[in-house]
Amino acid sequence: MVKETTPTVHVPVLYQETLDALNLSPGKIIVDGTLGGGGHSIAIARAVAPTGLVIGIDRDPAALDRVDARMAELNEPPPFKSYFANYCDFDAVLERAGVEKVDGFLLDLGLSSDQLADRSRGFSFESDGDLDLRFDPTEGTPAYEALNRWRAEKIADVVFKYGEERNSRRIARAIVERRTEKPIRTARELAEICRRCDPTPPWSKKRIDPATRTFQALRIAVNDELGSLETFLKKFIDYLNPGGRVAIISFHSLEDRLVKNAFRETPGLKAITRKPIVATDEEIENNPRSRSAKLRVAEKITERE
Repeated sequence: MVKETTPTVHVPVLYQETLDALNLSPGKIIVDGTLGGGGHSIAIARAVAPTGLVIGIDRDPAALDRVDARMAELNEPPPFKSYFANYCDFDAVLERAGVEKVDGFLLDLGLSSDQLADRSRGFSFESDGDLDLRFDPTEGTPAYEALNRWRAEKIADVVFKYGEERNSRRIARAIVERRTEKPIRTARELAEICRRCDPTPPWSKKRIDPATRTFQALRIAVNDELGSLETFLKKFIDYLNPGGRVAIISFHSLEDRLVKNAFRETPGLKAITRKPIVATDEEIENNPRSRSAKLRVAEKITERE
């Protein structure tokens, strides 16, 4: 039974570019490893219907409930199955689905607008809910627990490595100083600390919210996002039919670098995009989240020996 859930507010980025990249046609089997709001999946499922299949995966149970509800509301539900899992464990999902190989993979990495809108999980800077930041609330350590336990050096290293934040050491010292008075618990508390540590003038055109990179870094760390991506990139080609494609949308330079290198170096794989596909000015105006999106596409040309 589908749980009662709020409608999606997530707008898929690079929508048409992604559909074109996957070279869709009826009968194909496609894995969407990051369902989000289901926008990509619904369109893909319609394109591969009636004999194809979309296998949707997400590690966020709220996202699965939301997409299942959307599918159930359609007059003619397209061929679609959803599974609660990390996309890097897609091979176990395929075994459960009784599928050996597929014709395409899609990953839309990072944070969805639905997660950002859920004030109870700490993704929003203005949230008074727990600073959790986990995609799967049943696995791993909430970000607030990590912040109250890690040494200043560990905090600074994480914020610098995953957030590329130049003020990482200043922020780490401020966090440690603040938690000696009272443990940090909410997203709003962390955001206020980050803002006090930022020397950029408020009127600067280059200024983003000073909390942005720190939140991004903590989210990547507590979800082991780069580890999941590395695991996926090592094995996906063995489950892809010749001529099948993989499309990955990244929002962070570290992610994009991993994808670019894997597409160039994996035997039997040919990069379709020499440079990443980015959003048009019109899309950025309508959906600011697309500003940092980069889509890379590759095709399997031969079986690996």
